[in-house]
Amino acid sequence: MTQAGKTRPVVVTTEHKGVFFGFIPDKEVFLHPADGKALTLEDAQMCVYWSADVQGILGLAATGPSRSSRVTRAVSSLTVTEVTAVIDATGEAVKAWQDRPWS
Repeated sequence: MTQAGKTRPVVVTTEHKGVFFGFIPDKEVFLHPADGKALTLEDAQMCVYWSADVQGILGLAATGPSRSSRVTRAVSSLTVTEVTAVIDATGEAVKAWQDRPWS
């Protein structure tokens, strides 16, 4: 598990409609997707499906996936390419992502 203060939780989207959650170094600056289209996440997960109650990608960052969502188990490290957005995730969202592996 990542250590608080050294990493920050984020939701990342890609050009190929991938939606991922994980942790990046706290000091990582990712100002514009065109400047660096690849990003490595620690403790990474993918949301394969989310329902309307999640309220979209920003909802995944604000409150996390709901019970009807399909979220993969975490992998230690994942490099995502063709990044289009990096959204800071709340503590509530982190708990929801970590509590909802695919069932």
